[in-house]
Amino acid sequence: MSTTTVNPVLRVAPAAPAEAAARFRAGLAFHTDVSDVAAALAAGQDPGFVLVDSRSTEAWDQGHVPGAVHLPTALVREQAGRLLDRSVPVVTYCWGPGCNGAARAALALAELGYQVKEMLGGFEYWVREGLEFETWQGRERRAPDPLTTPAGAGDCGC
Repeated sequence: MSTTTVNPVLRVAPAAPAEAAARFRAGLAFHTDVSDVAAALAAGQDPGFVLVDSRSTEAWDQGHVPGAVHLPTALVREQAGRLLDRSVPVVTYCWGPGCNGAARAALALAELGYQVKEMLGGFEYWVREGLEFETWQGRERRAPDPLTTPAGAGDCGC
């Protein structure tokens, strides 16, 4: 009797192409990334969305994306109507991939009737990609992390 070892990647077969396309299309409706947000903000025109930092005041003071609106997750239901226009899509971010604050803020905003996406990577990847950020002391920029962005290239080509 022969024993066949199944590759752990293929232990569960890949989805049919149409199912995969639907899933990935849906994912892009809910998420954007740091590079796309940075490109939209740098274009010099109205990007068509408002960027919301959903972290605490202490985190905001430590550094945030220039032009972002500060709206901590815990205050979304109380303050969103005063700070945001329901006709303008919202992009939320928090610390980074290990934090779900942006997802919780996006959920609260969606429940209030806002169109919303989450910025994958959060503030961590904004800084790691070498993009300018603000603190209470002014603007800063760190060298790009070669593990998150190609050295010497304008973008990753994704």
